[in-house]
Amino acid sequence: MSGLDKHRQTYDDAVNALKDPALTTLVLVARAQDSTLQEAERAASELSELGVNPQALVVNALLPEADNDPLHRRLMLGEQHVLNGLATTHPALSGLVCFTIPMNPEPVMGIKGLTTVAPQFHENVPGHEELPAAEVVDVNEVAQSALSQATEQIIEGGPKVVLAMGKGGVGKTTVAQALATSVASKGLPVLLATTDPASHLDMTLPQKYPGLDVVSIDPHKVVEEYRQEVLNTKGATLDSDGRAQLIEDLESPCTEEVAVFRAFSAVLEEADRRWVIIDTAPTGHTLLLLDATGSYHRELLRQSGATEGSDGTLTALMRLRDQDRTFPVLVTLPESTPILEAKELADDLARAGITPRAWVINQYLPKNRPQSTFLQQRATAQHNTVERYLATDQMHTPIWEIPVA
Repeated sequence: MSGLDKHRQTYDDAVNALKDPALTTLVLVARAQDSTLQEAERAASELSELGVNPQALVVNALLPEADNDPLHRRLMLGEQHVLNGLATTHPALSGLVCFTIPMNPEPVMGIKGLTTVAPQFHENVPGHEELPAAEVVDVNEVAQSALSQATEQIIEGGPKVVLAMGKGGVGKTTVAQALATSVASKGLPVLLATTDPASHLDMTLPQKYPGLDVVSIDPHKVVEEYRQEVLNTKGATLDSDGRAQLIEDLESPCTEEVAVFRAFSAVLEEADRRWVIIDTAPTGHTLLLLDATGSYHRELLRQSGATEGSDGTLTALMRLRDQDRTFPVLVTLPESTPILEAKELADDLARAGITPRAWVINQYLPKNRPQSTFLQQRATAQHNTVERYLATDQMHTPIWEIPVA
């Protein structure tokens, strides 16, 4: 702790600079979708607790006015309803200056692309009653239909772990829920779990699918449970000084890593008797979890003096490496950044001995066969991006596409 004290003034100066609006302008960026605005609202609340207050909200990639394409009109109306209801549905964002950026039909790349980005001040939008209602589409049904072939592969061979992995905001929750409900609809037992603290899993799904259970690995909850367990066991026999030292040790970042890993391992073990579908945290958090999994695996082997699999012990990493037990799925949008990040994740998984079994491209416009000129341009750009980055590299890995819902 003494080492940290030396940098406390630097830390305090940095926080004070962030708090001062004369020195810092903090901008939150979201799409006109409730899920991304909820995340922006959560970020605003957490920053406010630190005394750091965002000044502006930028809603990016708004669709232009629709022509005669029903899909374009439905998507555009949906965005406008979300934007117009901002003050009531996301009150933590209502006091921010709001700007919007129109969607570009082509990927925004390089300096030339950036010159086309033109934020517009947003105010005096019409109320909900002045916009016709947008058609409601069941996103889960759309994803289930697109992933029917994936479901059959997952069911084949019995219970296993299915990991939905990728960059934040690409639709991992959508994919995980669609796969879980598809398997459960076959009358099979399923555990749908998430390691993502920002996840939006539908906790009401078990009411529709009797064989489905839903659980969230809440870092705050599992850390507190782990701390109490350690204090009640190791701490029970310590004197006051020893207990104080133990409490300080349990405040370290390592405690959260251990606690979350233990909860993750317990979920993996459920695959001995039912299908386990995991909506993982964004890439960086998942890699930290896998790193902890590998460290635990090596420590177990060191302590036992055994080699992998020689004593019948099945560690979490061994389960993840076993293609009969684990089915990792890389989820991406048809855009260069999430695809490249997913490919880097695939390389990291390969170094850990874990083989991705499939790619899922979410919100893939070519599957919709759009009629509007604007969406046709978007669809062509998406097709070209996927062909550029995945067509040659992933020839032996199935690619499933989910249309825009």
